[in-house]
Amino acid sequence: MSLNKTILIGHLTKDPELRYTPSGVAVAQFTLAVNRPFANQDGTREADFIPVVAWRKTAEACANHLRKGSKVAVEGRIQVRHYDNNEGRRVYVTEVVAENVQFLSPANGASSNNSRNETSAADTDYGSNDGFIPDDMLPF
Repeated sequence: MSLNKTILIGHLTKDPELRYTPSGVAVAQFTLAVNRPFANQDGTREADFIPVVAWRKTAEACANHLRKGSKVAVEGRIQVRHYDNNEGRRVYVTEVVAENVQFLSPANGASSNNSRNETSAADTDYGSNDGFIPDDMLPF
């Protein structure tokens, strides 16, 4: 048995980037700043900047509703992929593939807790590839 699951809560460092694969599948990328639970030797709290990828309806919902600074909870899996850059060097990328994104910031500046939104990739049809995304489907 194996398990690959992560849950992160943080703030977007910039607006999500929405793109579409050649076959028309939506994919959104954003970076999540997640504060570390401790301070460094200088007493300063540091953060980790974690790349997140969302697919299909989840990607479109993120692009439509999230902006730089939005607070979100992301549940997903860690993925490591690689590609050869223009110089022929292999580049490895570690990212979180979002399976569930909860919008924790108020929508449109509203201060009500009822404005919390959630979108789940579990309701989205990924086909029979069990979450594996072929390199030729990636827009980067």
